[in-house]
Amino acid sequence: MKRAAIFLFLFAFVIFGVTAMAPNAHAKKIIIKFGHVAPPFHGQHQGCLAFAKYVYKKTHGKIDIKVFPMGQLGGERSMAEQVQAGTLQMAAITTAVLSNFVPQAALIDLPFIFPNRKTAYKVLDDEQFQKKFFSYFPSKGFIAIGWTENEFRDLTDSKRPIRKPSDLKGLKIRVMESPIFLDTFRQLGAQPVPMPFPEVYNALQQGVIDGQDNPLLTSVLMKFTEVNKYVTLTHHMLTECVIIVNPDFWKTLTPSEQKIFRQAAKICIKVNRKVNAALYKNKIWKVVKAKHIKVIRLTPAEREAFKKAMTPVYAKYKKIVGPDLFNFFVKKIKYYSTH
Repeated sequence: MKRAAIFLFLFAFVIFGVTAMAPNAHAKKIIIKFGHVAPPFHGQHQGCLAFAKYVYKKTHGKIDIKVFPMGQLGGERSMAEQVQAGTLQMAAITTAVLSNFVPQAALIDLPFIFPNRKTAYKVLDDEQFQKKFFSYFPSKGFIAIGWTENEFRDLTDSKRPIRKPSDLKGLKIRVMESPIFLDTFRQLGAQPVPMPFPEVYNALQQGVIDGQDNPLLTSVLMKFTEVNKYVTLTHHMLTECVIIVNPDFWKTLTPSEQKIFRQAAKICIKVNRKVNAALYKNKIWKVVKAKHIKVIRLTPAEREAFKKAMTPVYAKYKKIVGPDLFNFFVKKIKYYSTH
């Protein structure tokens, strides 16, 4: 009898010890939602999936992030409002939309501000810049922890090749419903037309608009290049999205979990950029060649003419985002363009 009792005691002790040592064995599983508007094949979605995978692994399954692409949780403005309200824990929202909440977010959308992709990525990945830029978000109801990316934006149109600002004069160009987009194309002499994205193809086909601005990746996959004869690689804006988190949810995370989220954000953007680059290399340029799409590549001098035309836009947004942030941003661009 005593022997049986001792055996049961030892068995219970061993089982308890193994269970206690198992990581997060008694931790309550947390399921959160992460929304964005990109399609599943896009680098943005693949990056968000990598984010979720990393967090799940590093928290031993305690935090399970469900990613919702294609605006399944609502449009970008709606998702931003949901994150503010706490009904959605996370979202990746374009700076163009976020500028309606955080005026300083418009900084990233300044036209022709980045001389090339390499410089842009160095600036965006700079820890000093991120710390300063993201510091404007908490007071507006967001914790900003990193980036996802759409791509550099280009132009398509049905009227003529675009090589200088005057070539855009009078053209009806569909743009995102964002003040800086409207200001940019008005300054170039075009007639900017804010329009929901799903309506763009029909509007181009019916001649309601003459052209539109989107990354070539989007324009090819959405078949805009089938109804627009000309494509100009302007790379006029880099459409970045900020990964925003609800502040109340953020406070429920331990410091080590918050660190995991920030590390996941770095992995997210790396995967995002890698997948987009592969899409261009393995699919988009092949389609362009097969479909005989006319692509105009601006010379450095031609692109510089567009940048000079943006002087009034820069002056306006220097006041909106604040001279301190604006000058800091420009200084970083100048530094990385030569280093």
